[in-house]
Amino acid sequence: MTRDVVIFDTTLRDGEQAPGNTMTPEEKIQVARQLDALQVDVIEAGFPAASEGDYHGVQEIAAAVRRPVVAALARCTDRDIDLAGEALRGAARGRIHVFIATSDIHLQHKLRIGREDCLALARDAVGRARRYTDDVEFSAEDASRSDLDYLCRVVEAAIQAGATTVNLPDTVGYALPVEYEHMFRAVRERVPGADGVTLSAHCHDDLGLAVANSLAAIAAGAGQIECTVNGIGERAGNAALEEIVMARHVTGVFPQPNKAIVGRNAVAHEAGIHQHGVMQNGFTYEIMRPETVGVPHSTLVLGKHSGRHALARRYHELGYELGEGALERLYHKFTALADKKRDILDEDLLALLHDGFHDAPELFQISHLHVICGTAGASANVHMTGPWAGERRAAASGDGPIAATFAAVSEIVGQPVEVANLAIQSVTPGRDSLGQVSLQAKVNGKSLSGHGASTDIVDACARALVNALNKAHFADRLESDSLNSVYLWGV
Repeated sequence: MTRDVVIFDTTLRDGEQAPGNTMTPEEKIQVARQLDALQVDVIEAGFPAASEGDYHGVQEIAAAVRRPVVAALARCTDRDIDLAGEALRGAARGRIHVFIATSDIHLQHKLRIGREDCLALARDAVGRARRYTDDVEFSAEDASRSDLDYLCRVVEAAIQAGATTVNLPDTVGYALPVEYEHMFRAVRERVPGADGVTLSAHCHDDLGLAVANSLAAIAAGAGQIECTVNGIGERAGNAALEEIVMARHVTGVFPQPNKAIVGRNAVAHEAGIHQHGVMQNGFTYEIMRPETVGVPHSTLVLGKHSGRHALARRYHELGYELGEGALERLYHKFTALADKKRDILDEDLLALLHDGFHDAPELFQISHLHVICGTAGASANVHMTGPWAGERRAAASGDGPIAATFAAVSEIVGQPVEVANLAIQSVTPGRDSLGQVSLQAKVNGKSLSGHGASTDIVDACARALVNALNKAHFADRLESDSLNSVYLWGV
C-alpha cells in the first residue's frame, strides 16, 4: 500500500536562491497561488530575516494562501525565529522551520562552535519556535556529512524540545541513494521518539541524484519530501517536484528541452518508428499519458528521422489530404530539406506543397507603437491596421517592453500568439546600429517564422511578430482554398 508523503515546496525560498530566479513580491504571490492549485502540502515562502522584502513576502503569502501550510525559514537565533513568527501571524496554518549545521566541517569552519554548543542551540531554537506555533520543523543542515551518532543526538534533542518534523538534508548533493537510505533508517531506529515525528528529505542535485535520494528516503520511512518546481535552486538545484509528483504547472523559468516530465521534448517524438507507434497507441513509446502532466497530447517533431505517417498527419492537421503519390513526392522533398535545416516549421511544409511560401501580403501592419518601461514595469500602446475597417488599438503590460508589445498585438488580432526562440542580433556597428530579430510564433496552431529589423529593438520585435502573423493569415487562406477545391495532388 502506498503511503501518503507530504510535498514541501521550497521554490520560493531555496529555488529563489538560484542565479537569475529572484522574484518580485507579485511574482511570489502568483507562484504561491499556482503551488496551491497544484495541491502541494507545504509552501516555504521565504527567509524573513534575510531582508525586509523577504519578511513582507512571507507575510503576504501567509495572508493570501489559506489551504496549504506556509513555512518560514529561520536560523537558530532569537531574532530569526521572532521575525519568522511575526511574519506568519496571519497564516491559517503556519510553520517555523529552524536549521543549524551538524557536520564537523560546518561546525568548525562556518559556525566555529563545538558539538555541544550546536546541540544546545538546536534545542533552544525549537523551544522558542514553539511559542509561536505547534508546527515546528528542525533541519540538521549537511546531515549527510554529519557523524551519525552525533546526528542522532541532535535529532533527539530537537524532538524533545517539540519539533514535529525533522529534516535530514543532503545539502551539498553528496550522498548516494544507498547511503541516504541508511541514514534515515538509522535515525528512525536509534532516536527515541522518531516514530512520532515526520522525517523529511531535502536533496540537492550536485551529482544528479536528488530525485533518486528522495525516493530512497521514502523507502526508508521519510514522510515528507522537500523539492522545487523544475528542480531550481542553489548550484545544480534541488529535487524536482514534477519528477516526484508529476506536477502539471511550471514557472516562467524555462527548463532544458530534455527535462524529465516538463521539458518540451519529454513527450515529443522524431524517429519515424516511434512516431508510427505513438500514432497507433501512445503506450508503445510513452510510459505516461501526456495529459497526466498537463500536456494536451504528444508532439510529433518533424525532422530527418521522421516517417511518412507523421508527415501525412501534419499535412492533414494543416488542412491538406494527400494521396499516396503526392505524399511520396513531398516526402522526398521533405527529407532533403530536413538534411539541411534543423527546425522544420509549418511554413516549410507549405512551401514544399505550394512551390514557395514567401509572398504573404502585408495585411497586418503596425501604425503606432509606444512603450514605457522601467523598475515599475512595462506597458505598450499599439495601433494596427488589418483585415478590418479602420485602425484598432490596444494597451497591455508585460514583463518588459517586448512582452508588453506582444500582448497588445495579440489583443488586437483577437487570438493568442505563442512566441518562442526569439533571437536578437546587431547587424551594423555603432550606437544607432540596426537590430535584426528572428522568432518562431505559433498562430492558430501553425508554427511560422517572423523577421524584422529596426534601429529600435522593440520595434524590430513587433515587426517580426507581424511578419509571422501575415504568414499565418496567408496560410489560412491557402488552407481554405484547398478545402474548397478538389485535391488534384492526392486523388
